Amino acid sequence: MSSPTLICVVRHGETDWNTAGVLQGWLDVPINERGRMQARELARTFADSGFADVYTSPLRRACETAEIIAVLLRLPPPVCHDGLKERNFGVIQGIPKAELAELNPALLEHIVKRNPDTRFEQGESMDECATRVLDGVRDIARQRPGGRVLAITHGWVMDAITREVRGLPRSTMLHHKPKNGESLWLEATPLTIRPPPAAT
Repeated sequence: MSSPTLICVVRHGETDWNTAGVLQGWLDVPINERGRMQARELARTFADSGFADVYTSPLRRACETAEIIAVLLRLPPPVCHDGLKERNFGVIQGIPKAELAELNPALLEHIVKRNPDTRFEQGESMDECATRVLDGVRDIARQRPGGRVLAITHGWVMDAITREVRGLPRSTMLHHKPKNGESLWLEATPLTIRPPPAAT
């Protein structure tokens, strides 16, 4: 069996759509100046963490965050992995929450509560997203056995990983939205995802 991989999963830097309350999903939105500052701060925070590789969602806001960190930590260019991509919100991507409050207030309430069982027309289901994400984490562990990896991703992705690490059902509502730059440590193998050792 391969050696476990220590992975630090981090939400990307801030975008203008984050501050404006626009639903991003799979739409490509760049980070803003505050997001770039957050990326530089993350690089300082992780200066002594011993990362050998950076993985990232292929979406621009994650890629830009990852690229800034990789350069500052003098690591190889980030590796894109579709498993780290945000949940697909379907037809509501690009719609401000204020507008959705008028169009479909019940759906907005589910989104604000971060209900994983929220149904997105033409988007991903809870199980589709969680399976893709967790398969992606295990694949990164397969590619980097025994390594230390930084993975830049998105809020709903972090929710799926958090439930797995805590041993919670996929349908559990966490009542916490990961902030831009917030991190979560885990230990993964090609078969398992679990909490990390006490000392990271």
